[in-house]
Amino acid sequence: METQNKSQKRNKIIYWIFTLWMSLGMISTAAVQLMKNKDEVENFTKLGFPIYLMTIIGIWKIIGVIVALIPKYPLLKEWAYAGFFFTMSGALASHIIVGDPISKIFPPLLLLTITCISWYFRPADRKLI
Repeated sequence: METQNKSQKRNKIIYWIFTLWMSLGMISTAAVQLMKNKDEVENFTKLGFPIYLMTIIGIWKIIGVIVALIPKYPLLKEWAYAGFFFTMSGALASHIIVGDPISKIFPPLLLLTITCISWYFRPADRKLI
């Protein structure tokens, strides 16, 4: 019983570390996108995406972080994680396809990995099943 409690406590700590890190990453990239940062506009243009997509993705990232952090609403949490997964895997694939250097590939890869770890370690009360 004590081993199970330690394991649950460890998993909860891992969950919160990675969830806060994921949230910080999503909020900071959303801010850059919503402010139409010059480098981010250049990134989007090089990848072939319309600039207005920055606003859509930025807003959805902020909503996703709010949903991920508030208690309850496990179905919405699954959608938020799915959105983060699709956004980051899409960014990763896009950078690879256009032949960007590792300096452009690493950030979405890192956020994708952090998102997956956060999702995997989420507590039972934050899961659908």
